Amino acid sequence: MVTVVKRLLLLATLCFTTLFSPIAPAADKPVFKICWSIYAGWMPWDYAQQTGIVKKWADKYGIDIRFVQVNDYIESVNQYTAGGFDGCTMTNMDALTIPAVGGVDSTALIVGDYSNGNDGILLKGQGDIRSLKGRPINLVELSVSHYLLARALAKNGMSEKDIKVVNTADADLVAAFGTADVNAIVTWNPLLAEAEKQPGSHEIFSSAQIPGEILDLLVVNSATLKKHPELGKALTGAWYETLNTMHGDNPTAVAARTMMGKSSGTDLAGFDAQLADTYLFSNPKQTLDFVQSKALLTTMQSVAEFSFKHGLLGNGAPGADAVGIGAPAGVWGNTANIKLRFSDEFVKLAAAGQL
Repeated sequence: MVTVVKRLLLLATLCFTTLFSPIAPAADKPVFKICWSIYAGWMPWDYAQQTGIVKKWADKYGIDIRFVQVNDYIESVNQYTAGGFDGCTMTNMDALTIPAVGGVDSTALIVGDYSNGNDGILLKGQGDIRSLKGRPINLVELSVSHYLLARALAKNGMSEKDIKVVNTADADLVAAFGTADVNAIVTWNPLLAEAEKQPGSHEIFSSAQIPGEILDLLVVNSATLKKHPELGKALTGAWYETLNTMHGDNPTAVAARTMMGKSSGTDLAGFDAQLADTYLFSNPKQTLDFVQSKALLTTMQSVAEFSFKHGLLGNGAPGADAVGIGAPAGVWGNTANIKLRFSDEFVKLAAAGQL
């Protein structure tokens, strides 16, 4: 979620700098490192790590899985792209524009959820999307927030030519919205909920109006996954056990969500509010229906076209279809250059109770 130049600088630095201390593998156990950052849809991974669910499934398949929190989201994706991690949590757009464009063949092992209101456009005072015409809008440029704005404008017969994007770091957005000079922002939770407390502000568009387009994934290096399918099995098993644990109003579920909320800087009520704006695929069957649908490829085409328009596919990209995107329903883009894959292999095993 940074400018193209900053993306390239970050990646170049990562390629030439040793960022990690070596981890001594357990005896006879392959070690896999997965990075993640705080977001409602990814907090189940932290819970699974802390409570031993990840270890339970890793032990079952004779491997060692270590989740590592990286506070800067985009840095986590860059570190994965540079080979520092075997997997990473990221959105579908960033999976395409960073590792896939960078030549790293990656597999969306878990399609965990889609934003169903967790991303939104806030405006001070009266008005709607059309009221943005001629106004500056603060957001993290070239992020999913930028994509959300573009979709909102298109749905209202407008384009980015009608507004002015003001690139603002995510850490500064809430404070900026509290100033007299900033009247419109685009951001995601928990920043969205915090900014909405600003007197006179209201939401004029959210990701709930483009359901299924902003996806939150666990992406794993395809070569690693092919060599070690046990990693895919263990992660998939841990994910669905965790979702089952946190679902409902029983004491165990409430305790689980309370723990996730605390770890993400809020409480149970705050975390549940964020989950209400997150469409979690709560069981393998729901995930399969989505991943196997043709709608997924249609969404990724839309993401690729936005990315190409904004230079996120690289200066040498001949078109939006420069990178191939594979899914159970087929391939969109360059079939000779498939670098992002949506797999149903391990979710099928989960749905059949065969993990």
